[in-house]
Amino acid sequence: MITKFSVLYVGQIELDDIGRDGTPADARRYPNERLVEALWTARDIAQTMDELGYHALWTAEHHFQREGYEVFPNLIQLSLWLATQTRRLRLGCAFNILPMWHPIRLAEDYAMADIVTGGRVIMGIGRGYHTREVETFGAPLLDAAANRELFEEQFEVLLKCFNEEAFSHRGKHYTLPPDVDYRGYRLREITCVPRPIHRPVEVWMPIASGKTIDFLGQHDLKAMVTLNGETLLDQMVHAYRDACARHGRPKQLGEDMCWGAGVYLADTQAEAVRRLEPSHDERYKWFAPFGFVRYADADGRAWGTPGAPARVPTLKDGIEQKAWFCGPPAHVVAGIKAIEARYPGLDQFMLHWAEGIPPKEFKEQLRWFARDVMPAFRR
Repeated sequence: MITKFSVLYVGQIELDDIGRDGTPADARRYPNERLVEALWTARDIAQTMDELGYHALWTAEHHFQREGYEVFPNLIQLSLWLATQTRRLRLGCAFNILPMWHPIRLAEDYAMADIVTGGRVIMGIGRGYHTREVETFGAPLLDAAANRELFEEQFEVLLKCFNEEAFSHRGKHYTLPPDVDYRGYRLREITCVPRPIHRPVEVWMPIASGKTIDFLGQHDLKAMVTLNGETLLDQMVHAYRDACARHGRPKQLGEDMCWGAGVYLADTQAEAVRRLEPSHDERYKWFAPFGFVRYADADGRAWGTPGAPARVPTLKDGIEQKAWFCGPPAHVVAGIKAIEARYPGLDQFMLHWAEGIPPKEFKEQLRWFARDVMPAFRR
């Protein structure tokens, strides 16, 4: 039963000339004075959500994006600040990209955030998907196997930092501690200081592939699935449940998962489509080239696989795939409840902020959703 409602804000600024025929994504350029506006937007959205009883604001780590779509380079710093601007709202990291971090530094930063916010910061990790970002930080991405190998060793170190009073690690990428003398003795172990006080640490990760799903099941990580068509969503929910069971962690369908979809409220579906379409199209101008069109054809084949569509989706596609819910509150409630009914363990729903919607308009949507949609899920 869905009881927690969250928002994904990837960190876009208020974009101009949006839509399918607007400014090409790669041609956008903004000065620093505009890029920093996203910080104040995050504060305003977080305070609005806090006031309205939302569960968590999730943000995304990205770098070098002069195009203005995703401009937050450090989610833990951002979350620490937002925690001072709010009272109850949790702040989620979607996601800290491990290959761009030293795992000990990430563990230390998270531990401090966990302590001083009373556990309001949610740890999320990912492998990355922007070559410009990951490769610039000296980590592999084009070599997917090397990226996965590095990520998995970093995750092992991260868990040692969180959970062990003192530890050592000898791997392909890290020797911790180094074999050196320290104050007259040979260094054999180190301690992460401080460690999180809310343990075991709740760790989230996006579902991207079958190998990722097995990794989630093996380590009992929580799974985020957002803007997937209902066919692929169903495949992922079942695959995650099955992976957890294989590793001795039985779960209900949807348990320990967060499902995200696009929502736009209006008096009619036609009016919602008219208002949302330019923002929807702006989103996919940027994201579709990364392979983020997670829809399926009538035969259940993912878009981009042989025989299935491989194009930038329209809003009509998204509505048909039940990745976007547009129209009056009763229509949106019915759409969300239809998905909820399939997964008895699902308790989290996340609204995706289409990148072209201005902050003022999105705050109005949040208020309307809290007033006329969220109460339908109170038990």
